[in-house]
Amino acid sequence: MNIAIMGTGYVGLVTGTCFSEMGVNVTCVDIQKDKIENLKKGIIPIYEPGLEELVHKNYKAGRLNFTTDLTDLLDDVEIVFSAVGTPPDEDGGADLSYVLEVARTIGKNINKYVLIVTKSTVPVGTAQKVKAVIQEELDKRGLNIEFDIASNPEFLKEGDAVNDFMKPDRVVVGVESERAKEIMEKLYKPFMMNNYRMIFTDIPSAEMIKYAANAMLATRISFMNDIANLSELVGADVNMVRKGIGSDSRIGSKFLYPGCGYGGSCFPKDVKALIKTADKMGYSMQVLKAVEDVNDNQKKVLFSKLMNHFNGDIKNKRIALWGLSFKPETDDMREAPSLVLIEEILKNGGTIKAYDPIAIDECKRRIGDSIEYATDMYDATLDADALIVVTEWNEFRLPSWNILKRTMKTPVMFDGRNIFDRVVIVNSGFVYYGIGF
Repeated sequence: MNIAIMGTGYVGLVTGTCFSEMGVNVTCVDIQKDKIENLKKGIIPIYEPGLEELVHKNYKAGRLNFTTDLTDLLDDVEIVFSAVGTPPDEDGGADLSYVLEVARTIGKNINKYVLIVTKSTVPVGTAQKVKAVIQEELDKRGLNIEFDIASNPEFLKEGDAVNDFMKPDRVVVGVESERAKEIMEKLYKPFMMNNYRMIFTDIPSAEMIKYAANAMLATRISFMNDIANLSELVGADVNMVRKGIGSDSRIGSKFLYPGCGYGGSCFPKDVKALIKTADKMGYSMQVLKAVEDVNDNQKKVLFSKLMNHFNGDIKNKRIALWGLSFKPETDDMREAPSLVLIEEILKNGGTIKAYDPIAIDECKRRIGDSIEYATDMYDATLDADALIVVTEWNEFRLPSWNILKRTMKTPVMFDGRNIFDRVVIVNSGFVYYGIGF
């Protein structure tokens, strides 16, 4: 089977690479020439564990190719996946200009049946817009060429995307025709050998499933952060609360960990887009608006604790940060809590020395040299007045408290992810602040 993937960002590159690993002939397309040339050289634009090795392997085997021109492929492929970006527009909705431009290119150049599959996260109704644009271009050409559209939302966790794609807990596909369904069943059959589920729906439902799933996970995070803040006020231990409610089979324990707020490319953007979709329909998503408000406030919780500890004055205080990316195993800093924390500390006269195993280059790209960057986790704490853990990288979980006490000016710890045992840290001579206590 020959397929094309339009877009070599996070979703497109992971999708194309994993399909090629299963024997599909894949060509990934991107309008950025430098990115395509780098991919041909084995230089990938994102950090994702296991991805680079698979790109090298399948490019060398000839199953994975890269180009800047989609039009040359349309006579030879059966499926075109649209995995281009859908950044937030000025009013919080999803910008569909790239998605519709792909559709326009297809309509102008197809000469035979093609299945066009939207892989990008898009609002309900986008597939029909894609269909209309393609049909409009065919009408201009005076051609009656059959094509199908489908929606195949991705459910990839950054940091574990390759494993998620190769061993999916479900594959959701929205279709309008039996032909499209059969093609997608054939494509995904190698992934279903271990009884993973394919869920076929109508197209609007598939588009909604993606947003609803991310909105639910974001809701759980903000709910738990709200509970953590209240627990702190009433003297409850939020870790015990989390375990107590998570043991209820109706609730479960996933995404019930309090912290300093969610970030990344999906949850913030998708929550905003779903709110905007509802607004356009004259409906207010009151729960999600609260989820968003709680998350915005939660990103400032660590800074508030820092200011309270230093009696409202951090001028010339040296703050060590562990973690810059929005979560471990990625260099993604989109909507990262670290960015809010850095901005507030600098605005109030503090200085920062930060360490992250992967995201330092990305941080430099975003904020330059406004902060100092450490060579390792202990270098970041040298002469620090306080240490703040923002991202729960594994290497931070068992530090040497003796080394930290020697390197830090004052042993004060702010644990933004509750990864440490408070009793152990206090007994080691530290002042400790967590989320929810």
